[in-house]
Amino acid sequence: MKHFGDIAFTAHVKAEQEARGSREMYAGMTARPAPQGLSEREAAFISMRDSFYMATVSEDGWPYIQHRGGPRGFLKMLSETQLGFADYRGNRQYVSVGNLQTEQRVSLFLMDYPNRARLKLLGRAKVLEAASNQDLAETLATDGQGKVERLFIIDVDAFDWNCPQFITPRFTEEELAASLSPMVEELRTLRQENAFLKQELGR
Repeated sequence: MKHFGDIAFTAHVKAEQEARGSREMYAGMTARPAPQGLSEREAAFISMRDSFYMATVSEDGWPYIQHRGGPRGFLKMLSETQLGFADYRGNRQYVSVGNLQTEQRVSLFLMDYPNRARLKLLGRAKVLEAASNQDLAETLATDGQGKVERLFIIDVDAFDWNCPQFITPRFTEEELAASLSPMVEELRTLRQENAFLKQELGR
C-alpha cells in the first residue's frame, strides 16, 4: 500500500503546493512509512457507513461519480487491503460497470456527516458476475436488497482522512431518532407529570 500523497500528489500538484506554501508539510507526511493496510479505525468506520461515493473514469476520460447506498455495513472489508459490495438491479445505466472495463482506478469518499469525518480511498476495482462467484456473493449480500447481480471488488492502494472543516453535519432518520430519544422521553415524563398535577388540582 502507498501513501495517499504518493498517488494524488502528481508533479503539477506538488508544484501548486510549493507555490502556495504547503509542500513541506505534505512532504513530511509521505516521508513516513506507508501503512500496510486498513487499520481497526478504518474497519470500524467502514462498517458503520450506509452510503459512499465512487468515482470512475470513462474511456473518453470523463469522470463519473456514483452514490452507492444500502444497509449500514453493506460495504465490507474482505481483507486489510480489499473491499467489496454487492450490486443489485438499479436504473440499468451501467455507467460505472462500463467504465471499469477500460479503467480500473477508482476513488471512494466515505462520509460521516454527524461527526464531520471523511475517509478517502484510492484503488482498483473489478466487477464479477454473482452467478459465477456464488460464495463471494453470499458473503457480500445484505438482507432485503433483492437478488445480487454483480460484485464490486476494490483493491485499496491508498487512503487518507480529511479534516472536518467545511463538512456540514447531516443526520439520517435513524440518527435523528437516536439523538432525540432522550428529549422525547423527557417530554413524555413532563406530560405525565402535568396530567397528574391537573388531576390533583381539579379535585
